[in-house]
Parts: sequence; C-alpha cells; structure tokens
Amino acid sequence: MKTEFFIAKRLKLGDNRKNGSPSIIIALVGIILAIVIMILSIVIVMGFKNEITNKIFSLNPHLKVTNAVLGIDDNIATVNGPEVFKSILGDSVLAGKIQSMSLMAEKPAIIKTNDDFNGVVYQAVDDGFDWSYIKSCLVQGRTLSFADTANVNEIVMSRIIADKLQLSVGDRIYTYFIDDKVKVRRSVIVGIYASDFDNFDKYYILGNIAALQSVNGWTTDVGNYVGLNLTNHERLKDASYEVYTNLALSTYERGYSTLYRVTELHQSNQAYFTWLEMLDMNVVIIIVLMVIVSGFTLIAAMLMIVLERIRTIGLLKALGASNAYVRRIFIYLTFKLIVRAIIIGNVIGIGLALIQQYFHIVRLNPDAYNMPYVPIHISIPALLLLNLGIIVVAYITLLAPSHIISTIKPASTMKFE
Repeated sequence: MKTEFFIAKRLKLGDNRKNGSPSIIIALVGIILAIVIMILSIVIVMGFKNEITNKIFSLNPHLKVTNAVLGIDDNIATVNGPEVFKSILGDSVLAGKIQSMSLMAEKPAIIKTNDDFNGVVYQAVDDGFDWSYIKSCLVQGRTLSFADTANVNEIVMSRIIADKLQLSVGDRIYTYFIDDKVKVRRSVIVGIYASDFDNFDKYYILGNIAALQSVNGWTTDVGNYVGLNLTNHERLKDASYEVYTNLALSTYERGYSTLYRVTELHQSNQAYFTWLEMLDMNVVIIIVLMVIVSGFTLIAAMLMIVLERIRTIGLLKALGASNAYVRRIFIYLTFKLIVRAIIIGNVIGIGLALIQQYFHIVRLNPDAYNMPYVPIHISIPALLLLNLGIIVVAYITLLAPSHIISTIKPASTMKFE
C-alpha cells in the first residue's frame, strides 16, 4: 500500500469530527443528489425507449411487402398472399428469420351506432397474424376466430373507441365502407383492447380479411400487403434486403406479374424513432449539467478539506514530503467523499427506480405519453459505465484545485488558526 494512500485512509473528513463539517456534509448531499438524478434520467429514458419501441414493433409489421405501384388505387395495386408466402418459405434460411406472416388489408371506414359514429381504419388480417401483443392488451372478450364456421364480420376495437361510442363485447354495429358507392357490413365486437398507444388505439379496429375481400370484390388470396414479423428485429435492414432480393428473384424465375416493394418499420414510423433519438440528447444534457454542478461541489469540498487540514499539510512538508506527494494524499482523501456519494447515490437511485418499476407509483396520462406510468429499464452495463465515468471525471476535476497545496508554506501554517 502506498504511504500517501495509507495516510489518506487514516485521516477523517472534516477536521476530526465524526460526521464531518457542515460544508462537507452539504457537498456530500449535493453529489448524491446529482448521481441520483443521473441514474433516474438514464433508467427512465431507457424505459421510455424500450416501451415505445416495443409498442411500435408489436402493433405494426416489421416489414411490409406491397405492390410496387401501390398508391395508384388500392383495389388495383394488390398483392397475392400465397405467392409471397411461397417465395419466402422456399428459402429455408430466410424462412428461419420470419416469426409470422399475414396477408393484410386496410381501408377507411365509419362505424355507427344508433346514437353516434366514428371514423376508423379497418385493419384486416388473416389467420397468420400474430395476436400475442393484442392478447396481452385485451380488457374484454377475445381475439378473432378464423374457424370455418366463424363470423367473418367479427372485429376487435380499442377501449378508446368503445368508450366513446358506449360499446361493449357482443354489441353489433354497422360498418360503412365508401368507394364509388357505400357498402355496409354488420360487425360484431368480440374483443376490446387497450395498448395505450394513442395513435393506434384512436383509429384502428381489427377484422377478418375475408370481410374486406368481400367489400373490395377480391379473391381469397388478395390483400393490400403482406406483413412480416422477424424473430430478430435488430437487423431489419438486412432482412428487408433479403426479402426484396428473394421476391425479385422469384418474380423473374416464376414469371410473377407483380413487382414487389419491401418497406421496413423505421421508414413508416420515422417520426417516432426521431423522437426517441431526441430523448438521448435530453439525457446527455442532464448528465452534462449534473457533472458540472457536481464538479463545482467537489472542488469546493476539496478546498474545505485542504483548509481544515492546512496544519497537517505544513507538517508533512516540514517532514520533507513533496507537493505531489501531499496532493495525492488529499486527492485520495477527497475520493473517500466521492466513493461514499457513489454508494449512497446508487442505493437511493436504483432503489427509487425499482420501487417505480414494480409499483408504478408515478402515473402518466396515456393520451400524452402513450403509457399509463413512468417506465423503468435498469441496464447494469449503462449504470456501470455511468459510475466509471463519474470516477474518471471526479479524478480529473480534482487535479487542478489540488495545486493550491503547492502554494502553502510550512512556516505560515504554524501560525494558521
């Protein structure tokens, strides 16, 4: 053990007082608060990003296979579901990356009760649709049935729409589709969900694709697009390219008449991902501000420690200790304060995060934040990196003010009171 570290270990913070001087205690509290704020900022923002990303990936297909001329007329620019399925499943490597595939269609509609009406987007799916997330959000009823005897006019709607129209499971409503003429279907509500993702819940109802095929006059193998969900959505761009290449090759080899386009989730939800990236900048700003505040607090704490130990400094220098030697002693001594602050700050910060994670004490307005409570995601690597950064920055911060020790003369310290 280095002698300067041994001496620093034996010295107490705060001029031999058991609990330290008031100035040291204030500095300790200030640094603890800064660490708590940084920890909570990281875990909350990571929680928001995880929750929003999970909702986006659960409520939308990861990849959309559409007709390359989509946009001219939805009734003309359609895709052939079995054709796409056959192409993808024919490639065993690509098929292994696909979690689910569904022929889907969307159409604006108006749902009407005896007393009110509401504009919606009728999202129609087939039996390959992944219902796992919607099932986790169900507040009433069930999801659609695709049995041969099932009613093709079954729908699942959000709680927002159901509450607005005062509907519940089992109610029958009229659904109006408007093209060159109005077409009406008598729909029955079999399930009500609440994803708390405002832009989806306010507008989308889920139905059987057979209903839209009937409305549009399509055959049973036609839809607006094929939705693909991947087993690993972190390599979305690579999978998008592989699917596109596979379909282009199949079109060439098998003589398909449709040219396909593959759109990944990030392209159709760019606004949300841009917003999530901006959250990272908010965390950086908060951490920088807290580091600056903590830095000034730490400098003040070190100066107070030096002033309270000025006679010790004079004695060490009188005994032949160099300025660098004494500086290291007081940097180590101040580090006792930093380590104490880091331990207490982590206990408080992580403790508050765990309380929020399991008990959801701090609530939010779902209409504004797309979730009913402040989400938490505790990442051990992120917290370790934060604590390592605090230690490094603290050491660098202490180097400059420690130079004040060089100006202290042993003779003058004997008269210092």
